Amino acid sequence: MLIPSGAYEAENADPYLWLEAVTSDKALAWVKERNAESTERLTAGEAFHTLRGRLLDILNATTRLPMIAKAGLYYYNIWRDAKHPRGLWRRTTLAAYRQAEPAWETVLDLDALAEAEQENWVWKGANFLAPTYDRALLSLSRGGADASVLREFDVRTQTFIADGFTLPEAKSRVAWRGPDSLFVATDFGPGSMTTSGYPRVVKQWTRGTPLAVATIVFAGETEDVSVGASRDLTVGFERDFVHRFITFWTSELYLHRDRQLIKIEKPDDATAFAHREWLLIALRRAWEVAGRTYPAGALLATNLEAFLAGQRQCDLLFEPTKRKALAGLSPTRNHVLVNALDNVRNRIDVYTHADGQWRRESLPGTPACSAVGVTAIDPAETDEYFLTVSDYLTPMTLLYGAIGKGPAAQLKSDPAFFNVEGLAVHQREAVSKDGTRIPYFEVARRDLTLHGSNPTLLYGYGGFEVALVPGYQALLGVGWLERGGVYVVANIRGGGEFGPRWHQAALKANRHRAYEDFVAVGEDLVRRNVTSPRHLGALGGSNGGLLMGNMLTLRPDLFGALVCQVPLLDMQRYHKLLAGASWMAEYGNPDDPQEWAFIQTFSPYHNVKADGRYPPTLFLTSTCDDRVHPGHARKMVARMQAQGHRVSYYENLEGGHGGAADNPQAAYMWALAYTYLWNELARK
Repeated sequence: MLIPSGAYEAENADPYLWLEAVTSDKALAWVKERNAESTERLTAGEAFHTLRGRLLDILNATTRLPMIAKAGLYYYNIWRDAKHPRGLWRRTTLAAYRQAEPAWETVLDLDALAEAEQENWVWKGANFLAPTYDRALLSLSRGGADASVLREFDVRTQTFIADGFTLPEAKSRVAWRGPDSLFVATDFGPGSMTTSGYPRVVKQWTRGTPLAVATIVFAGETEDVSVGASRDLTVGFERDFVHRFITFWTSELYLHRDRQLIKIEKPDDATAFAHREWLLIALRRAWEVAGRTYPAGALLATNLEAFLAGQRQCDLLFEPTKRKALAGLSPTRNHVLVNALDNVRNRIDVYTHADGQWRRESLPGTPACSAVGVTAIDPAETDEYFLTVSDYLTPMTLLYGAIGKGPAAQLKSDPAFFNVEGLAVHQREAVSKDGTRIPYFEVARRDLTLHGSNPTLLYGYGGFEVALVPGYQALLGVGWLERGGVYVVANIRGGGEFGPRWHQAALKANRHRAYEDFVAVGEDLVRRNVTSPRHLGALGGSNGGLLMGNMLTLRPDLFGALVCQVPLLDMQRYHKLLAGASWMAEYGNPDDPQEWAFIQTFSPYHNVKADGRYPPTLFLTSTCDDRVHPGHARKMVARMQAQGHRVSYYENLEGGHGGAADNPQAAYMWALAYTYLWNELARK
């Protein structure tokens, strides 16, 4: 891999460190100046406003699919539209939901609450008390940040409980133990948080007592990522668990019984959880135990109590292959639903334990060529499930089924938001630098002319074992495909498309493989004459923003424009900013000279050069992002502008890591991105 010859400055030589002061007057003045420049340039003309209006109409459409989750007798939904930009938390029954126009009962109006309390509340979720479901712990964020305020809510009276459980703004982890007791991991004061900015201590808190006297259940190390605790409230299987997340990829699980912590002796890099009498273990590396070796990527099942007693015999539920990987699992009362990716296409199987062994059956009626998600509706009580199905050209459909009762039946679906006539999807492969075959999806006109000048947008992520599967994207359809653009998704290493091995192939010193894979897909598009560097653009956010930064510095000749969203870019300081320390298992530790030797090769902030020739790039971020620090994008833009490069910048003053706090903000941000790319790539 070609390593750029950038100057690797020491931290104290960084002239733009002041831009890391997120809300300082000086930094915000700089942000507003950059925003004004980009707004003036990108929003001029009718095309931008027309596109923004169409995108907002999609986001606010009253005909779109309302996703639901069951809690007790009701099915809950958070709904945003033009009249309710912050959202309505509402509920209905399944019978009513089946109707064309369900009767919804509003439980909480977020817009009314925000106005009454003069707070910019953004919904972050509800944690119900089971099995009564008469109260919930609501998480409300200011401006969309990860940190949230927690308040106890009476679902029957639809009011906050004046003397109920409350927590101030923090990245808390909370679970019910019973009607009058919680597990709480939060900011308890000095020394209670990890270097990643998450709780280090979990306590048991009893109603009516001050938080300060809550009993410590577990304390992790300062260098851990976080800790937490939970209670399984399944009738007949009530038990407490403590979770210690050592790194992003390693963890410990304890059973908390009789005031004792009993460690569950799984591999540290395996994920495990209990369901009824079973312990389910998903492996990231091969595990040799009890005279048998289980492969990386396997899913195992064993009896929890027998395992605690020392028995290590496990049943192999799912075994991966070179092109088949575990994508997820969702237990029901009597079964386990397993979602697998087979060459980046979902397959759903049902595993059932009977007569001393597990048997596998395909879930009936599952489409063969779509992105499919499956979720148990009420795993403690029933074998019912929700199925979601979509692909690049087919809107999402929600189906309802019960295991053993035939195929799932359609409940509702999204409408078609853009014209797909004449479009086709193809799965292709490129060959990376080391010979690895990299799959990618291409969405384009069926009669696409291969003349090398088609505006083409290449998307990728390549990290944290995230798999990119086909899915309907209405905003993309309007902003890009309807205009005649080609859209390509690269399934590069670092992701989870083919399981842990695909992810681990691009960790730390091997990060360059993800970038080489992305380049290989771009070069394949050029080789096939789909497009050319002048008309090839790329977009990515978060870890994908780091990918964009590296395309900028490593292969600027391959792209005509880039959009870099909520990115990591300064890889010398990323671990000192917000949640950055939690990602060192992915990228490495910059304070270790041996690891900085390879990290610096993929630190765009240190590799951009004054004499380099770079494609025009738009950086988008959020002031309220408390996961990836906005200082990454700010400093990169400041440096590039000082070096004389063509660069644009827009920072939403709200929005969190998602970039937008409501539908109008989301429509605006995406209109900026698609307008910028089309203006740059569609020119002759």
